[in-house]
Amino acid sequence: MAQKKKGDVSDETFDEFLSSQGMLEACEDHAIKEMIAEQLAAAMAEQGLTKVQMAARMKTSRRQLDRLFDPAIPSVTLDTLRRAAQAVGRSLRIELV
Repeated sequence: MAQKKKGDVSDETFDEFLSSQGMLEACEDHAIKEMIAEQLAAAMAEQGLTKVQMAARMKTSRRQLDRLFDPAIPSVTLDTLRRAAQAVGRSLRIELV
């Protein structure tokens, strides 16, 4: 069996590495939630909405809205995402790929 020399580059992709470590799904979930939060924040900024105003439009609390924006909190319901999208005049689209 050939040993790798120091400085050899692996053919393994980053996704393959994360998968082998059992971390791929968690990383993808975190990234998706972060992207959604960024899109919502941008839409809020375009409309000049504060978090308090956004929470009122969603008929929820500011604290609940903060959970939506925190990528470290993975659980978000489709209903919450839909209400957030509607609050900024957007629609939610989810697809299987």
